[in-house]
Amino acid sequence: MPRLGKKYDIEIETISKPKAEYQTDDYFELELPVAPAVMVGDEILVEGSDIAEPKLEAAICNCLGLPEPEVQKKGILDRLFSR
Repeated sequence: MPRLGKKYDIEIETISKPKAEYQTDDYFELELPVAPAVMVGDEILVEGSDIAEPKLEAAICNCLGLPEPEVQKKGILDRLFSR
């Protein structure tokens, strides 16, 4: 995510707490998503799982009023050697 923050000149805020803190009554009263979660603006993109970078980047562009980036498809050799 920090790379996308630099690319689009936006603030990325990462909040990390012990798992037990996300399961308290006080946390649920805040009406925040279940961790791990990813939000762009007020929109919750995912709760309780990770998100693919292209989906996150598309949501950022949508929030900023920019066109979504073109998804570059990788061939099998690119996928094998990019690990």
